[in-house]
Amino acid sequence: MKINALAQQPISDLSPVDKVLYFWNNVWSAPYNLDLIDELMVEDFMITTAGAEIKGRENFKQWVAAFLKTINEANLENLDIFESKDGTRVVSRWKFTGFHNGMFGLEPNNRPINLTGIAIWEIRDNKLAHNRVERSSWEVFQQLTQ
Repeated sequence: MKINALAQQPISDLSPVDKVLYFWNNVWSAPYNLDLIDELMVEDFMITTAGAEIKGRENFKQWVAAFLKTINEANLENLDIFESKDGTRVVSRWKFTGFHNGMFGLEPNNRPINLTGIAIWEIRDNKLAHNRVERSSWEVFQQLTQ
């Protein structure tokens, strides 16, 4: 489904796959609408990232905002996506690009960032409930420090 078609539907009518795509395209990419987290995620949303858990929509919004400050012109592109037969899981392989603005606490240098990852989403109550994500942070850190 095209992004424009997604924007023309009520969020509640989107399929689990389309909800993930809508999130990628509007939160992690311009226009960076973090308020969509309140509409797309359950109140007790959790992300597990590199083994750490961020619990609750508000904490997640703060985590996303802090992350986005470290990357200029951030854009997340979905590369591959599929849904479980029962609609309770969505798996997405993605690429996140932009320009370094202090990621990992390093001095900003505007070097290109190319972070790849895989996210496994749990769907509950027709909303995004848990995101388990692994990403190529170590490789990006090595590129930025060479």
